[in-house]
Amino acid sequence: MLNPRVEEWEEKLDQLLRRVTVQLEERFSDFALRHPARLPHGATTNPQNDGLFRITATFTPGFGSQLGKGYVLTIEPVTLERFRPEAWQKIEDFACEQIRAGLEAALPGRGLTLQRDGQVWKIVGDLSLDHEANDEDQNTLPPRSGLIQ
Repeated sequence: MLNPRVEEWEEKLDQLLRRVTVQLEERFSDFALRHPARLPHGATTNPQNDGLFRITATFTPGFGSQLGKGYVLTIEPVTLERFRPEAWQKIEDFACEQIRAGLEAALPGRGLTLQRDGQVWKIVGDLSLDHEANDEDQNTLPPRSGLIQ
């Protein structure tokens, strides 16, 4: 069982990735045929379970990594076909642009960025669970008494 705050944090990230998955479907679904065992785009409530594309993020503690801990991003087509490298690069670039553009709105005030870490894309920045609690605490501290200098 996960900490409820971890689940909330990851749900916000997952909502962003679902939106970007839908954008990929709308823009690039004619690049290839989806896997025959996969339902058409929009057939399920979760766009990661249907259509041609799936985007997920998995936490990594970052041992041996240049950037340390973060969320490793997986952008994948669900097809039996192979994409030409230049076509796949176009799709990956678009997905990364949309994720970068949405990170601040999804998880505000954390300075999250999407960066290459070796061969993978990784979301890094302030991953703390008490980020909002800290901001609220700092704004609601009582005034200092004259007892402490």
